[in-house]
Amino acid sequence: MKNHKNGPDDSDDNLTDDESSSLFSNGQQPVQATKEWDVFTNNPPVIISGSMADQSCMHTSLRIIKLLAYICTFILVLGGAVLSKGTMLFMTSQLRSERTIPFCSAPNEKQRQFEVTLPEVERIGWVWCLFFAYAIPEVMAFLRSIRICFFKNALKPKVLEISAVALAETLRTVGTGLLVFVVLPQIDVVKGAMLTNCLCFVPGLLALIPRHEVNKGGMKAADHISVYVKIAINSMALAAQITGFVVWPLLEIHEKPQLWVLPLATIFISCGWWENYYVSSKNSGMDKFLKRLKQTRHYTFMYMSVWKVACMFITLLIITYIQQGSVESLFNLFEASFSERGIPIKEVPVWNDSSIPNNSEAQDLRYDLTVNARYSSALWVLLIHSLGSYICYISGKFACRILIQSFGYALPVSITVPVVISFLITACGLRNGNPCYFSGTIPDYLFFESPPYYQLEEYLGVEHAWIWLLWLLSQTWITLHIWTPKVDRLMSTEVLFTMPMYDSLFVDQSLALNRRHDEGYEVLTEELEVVGHEEEFAMEHKFQEEMMDPKADVVRQSDYIRRVYACATMWHETPDEMMQMLKSIFRMDADQSARRLAQTYMDILDPDFYEFETHIFFDDAFEVSEENDEEVVVNMFVKDLMVTIDKAASEVHSTEYQMKPPKKFPTPYGGRLVWTLPGKTKMIAHLKDKDKIRHKKRWSQVMYMYYLLGHRLMELPINVKRKEVIAKNTFILALDGDIDFKPEAMHLLLDLMKKDDKLGAACGRIHPVGKGPMVWYQKFEYAIGHWLQKATEHVIGCVLCSPGCFSLFRGVALMDDAVMKKYTTLSSEARHYVQYDQGEDRWLCTLLLQRGYRVEYSAASDAYTHCPESFDEFYNQRRRWVPSTMANIMDLLADYKRTVKINDNISFLYIIYQALLMGGSILGPGNIFLMLVGAFVAAFKIDNWTSFLFNIVPILIYMFICFLCKSNIQLLAAKIISAVYGLVMMAVLVGIMLQINEDGPFAPSSLFFFIVALEMIIAAFLHPQEFGCLPAGVVYYVTVPSMYLLLIVYSIFNLNVVSWGTREIVAKKSKMELEQEKKAAEQEKKKAKKKSFWGFLNRNGKNGDDEEGSFEFSMAGLFKCMCCTHPKGGEEKVQLLRIADSLDKLNKRLDNIERAVDPVSQSKSRRRTTLSLNKRDLDPLAEDDENELDEDTDTFTDNEDIEPKEERDEQVTPYWIDHYPEMRKGVVDFLSSKEEQFWKDLIDKYLYVLVKNAEKEKLVARNLKDLRDISVFAFFMLNALFVLVIFLLQLSKDQIHVNWPFSVKANISYDSKTYDITISKEYLELEPIGMLFIIFFGIVLIIQFLAMLIHRFGTLSHMLSTIQINWFQAGPQTDDKDAKAREVVQVVKGLQQLRGADGDMEEKDPMQENVGRRKTVQNLHNTHVFKKKQSVITLDTALKRRLSMMPGNGGVVPMSIRKLTVRRDTLQHALAVGRKSVIEERRKSQIRRASQAVPGANRRAINIEERSDED
Repeated sequence: MKNHKNGPDDSDDNLTDDESSSLFSNGQQPVQATKEWDVFTNNPPVIISGSMADQSCMHTSLRIIKLLAYICTFILVLGGAVLSKGTMLFMTSQLRSERTIPFCSAPNEKQRQFEVTLPEVERIGWVWCLFFAYAIPEVMAFLRSIRICFFKNALKPKVLEISAVALAETLRTVGTGLLVFVVLPQIDVVKGAMLTNCLCFVPGLLALIPRHEVNKGGMKAADHISVYVKIAINSMALAAQITGFVVWPLLEIHEKPQLWVLPLATIFISCGWWENYYVSSKNSGMDKFLKRLKQTRHYTFMYMSVWKVACMFITLLIITYIQQGSVESLFNLFEASFSERGIPIKEVPVWNDSSIPNNSEAQDLRYDLTVNARYSSALWVLLIHSLGSYICYISGKFACRILIQSFGYALPVSITVPVVISFLITACGLRNGNPCYFSGTIPDYLFFESPPYYQLEEYLGVEHAWIWLLWLLSQTWITLHIWTPKVDRLMSTEVLFTMPMYDSLFVDQSLALNRRHDEGYEVLTEELEVVGHEEEFAMEHKFQEEMMDPKADVVRQSDYIRRVYACATMWHETPDEMMQMLKSIFRMDADQSARRLAQTYMDILDPDFYEFETHIFFDDAFEVSEENDEEVVVNMFVKDLMVTIDKAASEVHSTEYQMKPPKKFPTPYGGRLVWTLPGKTKMIAHLKDKDKIRHKKRWSQVMYMYYLLGHRLMELPINVKRKEVIAKNTFILALDGDIDFKPEAMHLLLDLMKKDDKLGAACGRIHPVGKGPMVWYQKFEYAIGHWLQKATEHVIGCVLCSPGCFSLFRGVALMDDAVMKKYTTLSSEARHYVQYDQGEDRWLCTLLLQRGYRVEYSAASDAYTHCPESFDEFYNQRRRWVPSTMANIMDLLADYKRTVKINDNISFLYIIYQALLMGGSILGPGNIFLMLVGAFVAAFKIDNWTSFLFNIVPILIYMFICFLCKSNIQLLAAKIISAVYGLVMMAVLVGIMLQINEDGPFAPSSLFFFIVALEMIIAAFLHPQEFGCLPAGVVYYVTVPSMYLLLIVYSIFNLNVVSWGTREIVAKKSKMELEQEKKAAEQEKKKAKKKSFWGFLNRNGKNGDDEEGSFEFSMAGLFKCMCCTHPKGGEEKVQLLRIADSLDKLNKRLDNIERAVDPVSQSKSRRRTTLSLNKRDLDPLAEDDENELDEDTDTFTDNEDIEPKEERDEQVTPYWIDHYPEMRKGVVDFLSSKEEQFWKDLIDKYLYVLVKNAEKEKLVARNLKDLRDISVFAFFMLNALFVLVIFLLQLSKDQIHVNWPFSVKANISYDSKTYDITISKEYLELEPIGMLFIIFFGIVLIIQFLAMLIHRFGTLSHMLSTIQINWFQAGPQTDDKDAKAREVVQVVKGLQQLRGADGDMEEKDPMQENVGRRKTVQNLHNTHVFKKKQSVITLDTALKRRLSMMPGNGGVVPMSIRKLTVRRDTLQHALAVGRKSVIEERRKSQIRRASQAVPGANRRAINIEERSDED
């Protein structure tokens, strides 16, 4: 066997796209990389935490759960459908009047035969059960519509729309009544089951209209031949359906004339599914009409469900009247049909032919008896039917949502009727042979209407039932779309189904015909426009060239590509925090690269493909230079970023990696650094100079909104339709500078965006990280906040805050009216500073909600962020959050009418829920205070007043401290009081246990304690990954008084403080600024002294420090007496001036020496300086003349022979761009004139630097204090009144109380004199308001718990839909139409790994090897060789090298993908196609290079050959 050798086509010399460029821009290698004696390493162990924690256990668990989901959904859907249809036929079998069936004989009377004829009262009971079976789903649809209309907002239909729905539903209801109450009772159950396959007439008729394949590039008609073939098959299916109308009516016309109702019934029933099969032209009037029907569905069925029940009732009355001439029996016998009664049984005499008696003798010999009816049998059958139908429906819907529709939905629905027929024939045959076979299970007087034959072969032949096979095949063909779903995961009920609920009587046909046709679209790989990644901005199209296309106005398929802009705001993050964010960006870069390369080389279309670009907005990125006060340089945080980025790349790619130096741009707002990441995505750091542009986080958000959505999108020279499509598919991923997440978290948020076009923002589960007790508290606080609060908001309304640390925003939502524009509002009122600047994330979400957009929460999308670790930093953070949260919620509540009207997801009830929570938050300190008072009483056995005083004194003291003292004193007092309360809370816990023991487990306080604890424990079990947060609940409990009482007081009393409070450092100031501050301080000191008492006595205005007396004496510094005063001498000032002058001369001499030593670098020390020859050029050490102009001004020479050198322009060569060694690397580039003008205009209009105005600042400060005072007063009075009322009611509980019905104590007293025993009951007494609050909090807890359960089920569905079962490189087929593409992406991720791509280093990390197997010297040598090579290897190059090194037969699989759990055929196909694509690309590259190196004639020949290869 020959070894594979790389040919000339496979060598690295033939790599393209700068795949093997030098690491450094100047081509030089570092010295340390070439020293062989210094090859030893000190690689610190990589701590796997946060988003990179081991998730293998969870993934394995999810695969097991999904495998069980396959099995369970199939069983539940099939079992539920069989139970539903079987019980429906069982109920219809009891409706025929005078129906007689064999009755089971007693064991001692086996020689006798009996029969039973069902009485009328029994039949009436089954009629009502069928009616209830039909009504139950309609009641559920009514309740669901009520919930959506009240808790959300449903669109109201027009008269024509509701009329169309009413007509179709009325026909279906009437048809169902005719079939169930007239036709099915007249035929046996096997024929009845077969007839249920004939309910597709109208869908089959509409299927004759050719259905066009729809894609997002426009309507594309199917091939003519396939259209004709489909029409022919549809015609045959329709003909088969028509035969069901006439087969049995013709055969049994004389015996059962009622069967002529069958055609009418089946046609009427099939009318109910017309909407799902009607094909309309896009944007036509009918298309808009159908969309309106879908949008108004919930509002329509709020009334239509009631009408359908009423219509069925009317149909039942009419049928009963026609059959019996009266409807009185339906009502007169209703109660009797569900109560105790007897069933008459008659004996059937058995005679020999020779001894047949006459009729009178036979009558005398008959033995009749009566048995007691099982009057609950009908109700049990109804219950089984209803449960079976509902389980079938919800299980089928679950299968569709998690993309297992074929196996878990289509298959069981399609085989329901064959399974039911097999079961019925078997059961009827068994009972026909032995009437007692089902005795004990089914009442002996009840059974199915048995067929005359009990072998399927006989039934198909004799009864002409073979035609049923045609009906089954025709239904399967008409509902063929359920086998090929084209929807994405987690689609809503409205997307999956036409009608909001199922039809219980025909549940399998309902599920098959009600499942919508998925108008999926497919984008061909060759038509997919992959953006050129070597351009300055990878995500921008070549729109100028496109405008030359005559079809430029047509929406293109590339416009639907999702574009994700990661926008991170940075300020003063530490290197460790930056590392987490940068690693997340590198992981996103690798993920996007894998999807791009998979489409480029593997010939697949990835549905999750997206373009990605990172923008970092660095607030306050510059500081004053130490060398020159008039120049600015990047600060330490920018330098940390430049150092950390290489470490982050190395850690993510598991190999030592050094990025190319960034490209530097001078900009009107400061500067810009642009890196090209290994996956060829861009990372742009925008360095903001606070002297040029407004700083702080909100204004950074305004920057990227207007830059990305305004300049980069709206200024594109394309049609507005294309802009609309691009805007809907453009997303901004808002990040903090310390966030840690994986690409999967972003994809989960994108899934929510794809599911709902009205979704404006989506946030993930934020996990706080850090060390210390404050972090423990926040872990539990974040956990219950997400488990309960956010989940409830998501389920019953909208999430009110999507945190800026990790949230995805839809571009078109931000661009909407009164969102992005209003977000630029400059704070002009006191409340604006609280609402706009302190809680900008919540305010942005409030603006989205007020414009009608939805905000959701994904619990599966995990992100990790650093949280405050110190008490002071935590309090300052919450000092911003608490007031801003209240201000934004109050703003939403104040404008609730307009919000409810415009937002479909916010209802009036949801507004009430938020208003109640807001009231609870405002009165929260009062509740905590009363809780402490009661706990003190229980724990320390003191009276109420003493407990009240013990608690009110520290609170009042702290309030006075917050009002009078500075922030540091307030925080110190909060620490002390919190520590004391922490100790007290442990005693309180003991008191609570004692109180529970005394009052019993059903006392209000006991129940509340148990319910809260149980809810937290259950919530933790439902979030197994976060179960570790539960022990932190101890810290949470201990700090309840601090966090819900002291913190609220601190926040309200510091409402006027609008500083950020976290990560604040002292900014470096220039000498001039320091001198100005010193002078200002001296002036303030003088003013204060003049305002003092001694200043008042010194009326002459002279400063005592400037005078001295001939005679002076003082006493202990208390006073000083001077006689014969005169001004002080100026000798000291003169000496100081001389010293300053000498220092100035010395400084100038040193500058001259530096110029002589390094004149080049000194020429760059000022922004705009020109050098000219003067005496210093002749004598470098000569001093400057005293009359020489100041160095800070521009100097010119009169010497005509000397040319002035080029000025340093701030927009061309700013000082910062080459000041530090790190900044000197890399090239300098410039913005386009259009973009530069955009930034200037944006700054001039929205982001100009605010000029400090002392008077305005004082006015703002005064207004903020006024707002603080008003808020403090209102807050204090509300809580004081609440505490006073509750406390007084508690004291007067004997007079005003409510008896608690549980935990009643029985007191037994015995009178020894009268021998009387008295038993009295003692109730726990509650004050009325306290009772109301218990009820209120109980209702809130119940709502939140139920909402959490619903949200957890949705989260589980989401996670299961993303998991593929591919153990052992095989697994069950999935309905995920893009499963193969996702597997190929995993293969590409393995092939593009940088580690081992050169072939010199092992792909396995040697640090993970056992000591005995570790090859230390070999590993050091490989590392040394790799460092000497020093080549930049992009992910593209790594992929191409691995594919090119593979043998042609594909037998050797690269080590990097050997452990991937993908299907073997997918892996082999991907490797073969990828290698072929890479070799073909390199061959074309060689042809192009050869064509450039040969003369013109031969070049044309080569070009012709290349074009022929492409064709």
